[in-house]
Amino acid sequence: MSENKNATLLENGLRLDGRDLHELRPISMKTGVLDRADGSCYLKWGNNKILCAVYGPRELHPKHLAQPDRAIVRVEYRLATFSVNERKSPAPRRREYELSKIITESLNHILFLEKFPNGTIDVFITVLDADGGTRCAALTAASLGLADAGIPMKGLVTGCAVGKVEDKIVVDLSDVEDKDGQGDMPVAMVYNTGEITLLQCDGKFTAEEITEGLKLAKEAIGKIYQMQRRALLAKYSQIAESYDEDEEEE
Repeated sequence: MSENKNATLLENGLRLDGRDLHELRPISMKTGVLDRADGSCYLKWGNNKILCAVYGPRELHPKHLAQPDRAIVRVEYRLATFSVNERKSPAPRRREYELSKIITESLNHILFLEKFPNGTIDVFITVLDADGGTRCAALTAASLGLADAGIPMKGLVTGCAVGKVEDKIVVDLSDVEDKDGQGDMPVAMVYNTGEITLLQCDGKFTAEEITEGLKLAKEAIGKIYQMQRRALLAKYSQIAESYDEDEEEE
């Protein structure tokens, strides 16, 4: 995070992309986009474009990694070579390993892994275009992919970052705000229970700013959670319509 408070990230009370301080970027999501995966999701969040594929529960290989009382979750978070301004090496970076681990830990809290002993649930996340806030967007997409796969879970995990820009708390940081702002606080939770599954903080926040940030994050997450629900309902509405059409033909 930049400590440069002279960086112009706000103009006349608006952010550089024209949003209000507490306004989300445009978000769209769709499930069931990959035929060969058990569950999948394609998410557009601002300029972020993320594809998630879920496989499992299935037998774990190598078998010596298996847990006799539960399944394990394996998450692979990867940035496509063309997803950032300068071409990225195809080899995974340290940050990709770190975010894979963070997303795994967050998902572990919502899945009933004890129902699938000796098994694995594999989650592959590919960021096709990156523009700030990819960990929260990726976690939101992964949660939808798991639900699309029909894996038992407590509820959907939804993420959104808040941050500090020119001494103001803002919601859903863009890439430039993430890099040049004063602080970044990614938050994820199970909205219908209020359980926080991810909370990180980079930068300097007062106790009051953290309290305000968490309140704003929960409000934003509530809006995104409703989008997740609509994305799932849209798929099953299509299935129901297809079933009705088949019944009429018979």
